[in-house]
Amino acid sequence: MNQTSRRSRAERNDRAAVRPLPPEGIAHLRKVLAEIRAFLEAQEPASLDAAWMVLEAANDFDDRTTIAACRRVIDASLNGGVAAQTDVVIVNDYFK
Repeated sequence: MNQTSRRSRAERNDRAAVRPLPPEGIAHLRKVLAEIRAFLEAQEPASLDAAWMVLEAANDFDDRTTIAACRRVIDASLNGGVAAQTDVVIVNDYFK
């Protein structure tokens, strides 16, 4: 095989790989995206401000378990990490 036939075959393969998705594929991806958004919105992540408010109240009542959870949530937020779900629940449910 010569160089030109190899190159033209590679160009055909490249063009074949960039086919647009069919409408049902796009619809499926949109459905998955909506499910992911709904899941993330339902998680109610603890905000940094909420953790600070709960920390202040927990300090007033000397609630050491809640103080430790708030500190972990605050540390995770400040370091760009994700707090443990158990700590987030403690912070979110503290005033309920």
